[in-house]
Amino acid sequence: MANRTAVIARQTRETDIRLSLDLDGRGHAQVATGVGFLDHMLDLFARHSLMDLVVTCQGDLHVDAHHTTEDVGICLGQAIDRALGDRARIRRYGHAVLPMDETLVTCAVDLGGRPYWVWHAPMPAPQIGTFDSELVADFWQAVCTQGRMNLHVLLHYGRNTHHVSEAIFKGLARSLRDACEVDPRAEGVPSTKGTL
Repeated sequence: MANRTAVIARQTRETDIRLSLDLDGRGHAQVATGVGFLDHMLDLFARHSLMDLVVTCQGDLHVDAHHTTEDVGICLGQAIDRALGDRARIRRYGHAVLPMDETLVTCAVDLGGRPYWVWHAPMPAPQIGTFDSELVADFWQAVCTQGRMNLHVLLHYGRNTHHVSEAIFKGLARSLRDACEVDPRAEGVPSTKGTL
């Protein structure tokens, strides 16, 4: 099977991003977005998805972290989509029920090629340090749309906003790890239509 890698370069008046992704990596990350909490989440995403991820971003942080966070999500989604190629032989579906101390989330993805985003994860507090917690949803909506996937997140319960965010990133990392995995028994794309 060909290398399932992608490099995305995106430059706008708000951000300048370079992102590389290897779906079949070892979980290594080199991340520098200028947003400490986002760096932390991307680092643990790589670790738990076993994808290798390199991200550099120069963003308009004098405004806030919104453009940086959303645009990195756009680039990650595009990289996943590009690295998957025609999506032949992938497992397509992945899900995880993930605990993080007092928090429990369910995450599920379908890499069937049609973006659909469902988010039932209200954040307990509006900020995590200086990071606006609503940006977690914005990040994953961007990944979902650009990655052409169904992405569902359900927060069952949780008190600590850092834990809720971390559980979501870890749960989606595990879900995407499973969905992107090559199934040695499969042939062609995982659809009765013959295409995704």
